[in-house]
Amino acid sequence: MDYTAKDITVLDDLEAVRKRPGMYIGSVGAKGLHHLLWEVIDNSVDEALAGYCNKIIVTLHSDGSASVEDNGRGIPVDMHELGRPALEIVMTKLHAGGKFGNKVYKVAGGLHGVGVSVVNALSEWLEVWVKRDGKIYYQRYERGVPKTDVIVVGETNETGTKVRFKPDPEIFEELNFDYNTVSRRLKEIAYLNAGLRVILRDERIGVEKEYMFTEGIIGLLKSLNKGKKVLHEPIYIQGSKNGIFVEAAFQFTDSEIESVHAFANNIKNTDGGTHVVGFKAGLTRAVNEYGKRNFKKFEILSGAEIREGLTAVISVKVPNPQFEGQTKSKLTNSEVKTVVESVVYSGVLKWFEENSKESEALINRFILIKRAKEAAKRAKELVKKREEASITLPGKLADCSSRKVEERELFIVEGESAGGSAKQARDRRFQAILPIRGKIINVEKAGMVKILKNEEIKAIITAIGAGIDENFELSKARYSKIIIMTDADVDGSHIRTLLLAFFYRHMRPLIEAGRLFIAQPPLYGVKKGGKIYYAYSDAELKKLLEKLGDAEVQRYKGLGEMNPEQLWETTMNPEKRILIQVKIEDAKKADELFRILMGEDVESRKNFILAHAKEVRSLDV
Repeated sequence: MDYTAKDITVLDDLEAVRKRPGMYIGSVGAKGLHHLLWEVIDNSVDEALAGYCNKIIVTLHSDGSASVEDNGRGIPVDMHELGRPALEIVMTKLHAGGKFGNKVYKVAGGLHGVGVSVVNALSEWLEVWVKRDGKIYYQRYERGVPKTDVIVVGETNETGTKVRFKPDPEIFEELNFDYNTVSRRLKEIAYLNAGLRVILRDERIGVEKEYMFTEGIIGLLKSLNKGKKVLHEPIYIQGSKNGIFVEAAFQFTDSEIESVHAFANNIKNTDGGTHVVGFKAGLTRAVNEYGKRNFKKFEILSGAEIREGLTAVISVKVPNPQFEGQTKSKLTNSEVKTVVESVVYSGVLKWFEENSKESEALINRFILIKRAKEAAKRAKELVKKREEASITLPGKLADCSSRKVEERELFIVEGESAGGSAKQARDRRFQAILPIRGKIINVEKAGMVKILKNEEIKAIITAIGAGIDENFELSKARYSKIIIMTDADVDGSHIRTLLLAFFYRHMRPLIEAGRLFIAQPPLYGVKKGGKIYYAYSDAELKKLLEKLGDAEVQRYKGLGEMNPEQLWETTMNPEKRILIQVKIEDAKKADELFRILMGEDVESRKNFILAHAKEVRSLDV
């Protein structure tokens, strides 16, 4: 099919992008930086979806720029009706592209037509090469403004487009592309497009990686479940209706965690959408239908009871997708829900009927989960009762006097000794101290009933006062900051990891709201001439000793080694302390790390330790 200037539709101008970049890319931090790259990659993937591209090369250059090259048809370069080459119109005009009608692209991810023009506007510079019609065309832009005409720089028998851009330091707080983040996204794209070669080159570290998979989303599902104990072979379902193509692959594991990964036209929808709603509805309906037909005294199961331990990949191809915002984090087409629910319902029911042994085991599992959840709910209700607080926290919580939540801070402190020191060091007006004794229960291995019986967990839940899991209400949290304060040794790191696993699994909204922090006590105290100086890293210690000369150095392994005045001065004083905000940039990666480090699979943990042993910064022997 011809792809010419007539196919480029112009809807609006490229104004205000630089003034309000968040409207188009979500943020000016690491997430927004990578979104620039996703927009360019999505255009190349759209060429693959249309059947014109089978190779994409992404390069992270040593100068901070990134490039994306494909062997698709190449952006049109002939003159547009606006009097400029179509390439320039695409690169400089908002809502300009070949995706507004269904003639050139039946299915595409970048349907807003703002992607590459926004990348151009938010880049210090951008260069584009187009191979088509036997020639290589080139144009350069700076902060969205063309600096050259579209010129011919060579001849070729190939076709395709290469875009290289450098994010603008005037716009972005973060300028370094993360190799692992990019690698994971490209791996997903390769899984979602069986047979597509996706190559990642990182000139900064001299690494090249190539991805190409033949199993499609079944392969992606297997990679997501690597290290987990799976209960059956992957279930794969596909179907289409009204031009909407649906495929889903899913598998139940012995985990308690539900993990659903959704894609629309190859775009990852981190906030789900109508395809996820349809998948869940179809799965729930099918399981209950099968249960009623084949089990006596069967009680209707809820979606949450069925999906515990579920890992699923849902991919839909939609002719005219609608997303919530330019970042495309959520699919909103209402018609997609109906189609996905229908396809999944019939596909799941068929699988259950054809695999009676596995189906019986799963139904029995769902029933056990239902009973466990009912027991856990009763336990939660007991924990939430305010009158139980005095029993759960006998003398442990030293609360603060302020009643303004925005001022209140809770320090979760390792050990009674450090807790006592922290209680003396704190500002009683707004700082509360909750000492915990020893290592809390490993939530990766324990069921909910065991978790809620653990005294330290109960103390944390009651102190924060917002509940857990689906009953968690951020508005009821009694503190604006939850600060984990542990020793700077291996045991302290282990306790911190256990606490992070608990918060990640059962109070994730605290992390998402930016209210969970890690206190960073100093590693060293350096005494010289009656004064004491503090160093928070080996590099700081080295600089300090170079400045002071001979001095007495003390390595702090425990918070209890500092007196209350030192603890306040170095770790608790809001004007001087260092707090590390806990963030979830990539929930999938966090899920994977917690599973490997804290889960049942010893072999995966062993392999992880062997692979990363050389990265250890401190180790107690």
